[in-house]
Amino acid sequence: MSISLKRQQVVVLTGSGISAESGLKTFRNHGGLWDGERVEDVATPEGFARNPLRVLDFYNRLRRQLQNVQPNAAHLALRHLESSYEVNIITQNVDDLHERAGSSHVLHLHGELLKARSSVDENYIVDCFSDQTMADVDARGFPMRPHIVWFGEAVPMIEAAIQLMQTADIVIIIGTSLQVYPAAGLVQYIPPDAEVFLVDPQPYEGLQNVQFIRASAQAGVSSLVSELLQRSEALSFSCQDRVD
Repeated sequence: MSISLKRQQVVVLTGSGISAESGLKTFRNHGGLWDGERVEDVATPEGFARNPLRVLDFYNRLRRQLQNVQPNAAHLALRHLESSYEVNIITQNVDDLHERAGSSHVLHLHGELLKARSSVDENYIVDCFSDQTMADVDARGFPMRPHIVWFGEAVPMIEAAIQLMQTADIVIIIGTSLQVYPAAGLVQYIPPDAEVFLVDPQPYEGLQNVQFIRASAQAGVSSLVSELLQRSEALSFSCQDRVD
């Protein structure tokens, strides 16, 4: 007689801290700058309307930077976690490092750097692996823009992210300040009986019933994943022993 265990649902919320350890600059520093540019100039619809060439050049630079970095140990550990758990990643990052590491289910809240979309039809989305120019247009001739959720715009994937969070048995929060909404509000939808781990070298206030791992993303996530995999293996052996 055999027994089939239901795999626990792990929901992971990642922010810029996990990508920073691969060499990508964080989204915004304390001076309100992003890669040397004011957020208002390169990450708002108004900035694109004022100077689309400047905005396209900015994202072209970020795209080139992304092509020169690799997933780190934290990304790879999350992929390995799929061997024993159902893992869904909700990321605030616009890079593709989770996908390159091999994670199967990644939801991008703030868009994707390697995609472009129509400036008038948000459902017209294409892959974009090279530099964008003003000559890039949609099927009706309208200019294309980076597929990024800019400040002042709605976050189309937030409802899907909420639904995922509500299914969690285990939540892992990595490298996010939990200051940018609506992403930060996802913690309100964590089930009350879920285990919650927060991996970050900085202390946090205002979160309850959370197990803090004050370490870098690579060190903290690798250690946590190892612990969770050992737990799953021990549970499998325990159940098998009872069946035998």
